[in-house]
Amino acid sequence: MDFSWSMVVNFVTLYGVKVLASFLIFFIGKRVAALLTAIVVKGMRTSKIDETITSFFSNVIYFGLLVVIILAALSNLGINTTSFLAVLGTAGLAIGLALQGTLSNVGAGILLVFFRPFKIGHSVQVAGENGTVEELNLFSVVLKTADNRQIIIPNSAVIGKNIINFSAKPTSRIDLLFNIGYEDDLRLAKETLQAIVDAEEKILTDPAPFVAVSELAPTSVKLVVRLWVKNEDAASVTFAITEKVKLSFDEKRITIPHPPLVEKPLA
Repeated sequence: MDFSWSMVVNFVTLYGVKVLASFLIFFIGKRVAALLTAIVVKGMRTSKIDETITSFFSNVIYFGLLVVIILAALSNLGINTTSFLAVLGTAGLAIGLALQGTLSNVGAGILLVFFRPFKIGHSVQVAGENGTVEELNLFSVVLKTADNRQIIIPNSAVIGKNIINFSAKPTSRIDLLFNIGYEDDLRLAKETLQAIVDAEEKILTDPAPFVAVSELAPTSVKLVVRLWVKNEDAASVTFAITEKVKLSFDEKRITIPHPPLVEKPLA
């Protein structure tokens, strides 16, 4: 009985303390890694380093520190980390083949940071999805849509598709189309549209906005209002102009033709 208890005591003394110490190394180290990463991020933001680069490298730093902490915890348990790394390296090929998609996302993320086709806060279309870039991490790009949805796109899918950056330039062109009837006064309609455009302060004067006939359709005359605005004003200007045109056309009795209804014959 004494012999058994002494074995238990020796085992707990030898391994229990090491296991506890390794857990402490991991959990405390993880907190320290998060703190150091936060300090680095704060320094990068203070230095006004691009937010995209800051976001990406904060992930790299944190996961790099986490690997070091895990190795330290294993070493404290008496595991030969050199041999462990050798075994891990041997298994790396198999793991790499199994995680080709994940590794390609990391490689694509590095390319996105290096070539910087967009930044955090830019309005973009990537992989067929529209939204504002919220985050670029090791594995994915995170977009926020206009209706407040979150879209997570793997980096490899972003690199492999066309990227449209709506924020790359400070201004945008808007083409607003309006229809009038053939019996309506074309000059009056154009003057009305031009007056509405000239009264809108958010519309840029260079290039100057203009109104023109874009098409003589079968049932209507199509007019285009072409104007330039700052990116952040695009939506509000579109809504304002559209409403003012409807009210002005009603006031001046300028019609907006509806498409003809085609009735299907009864079977």
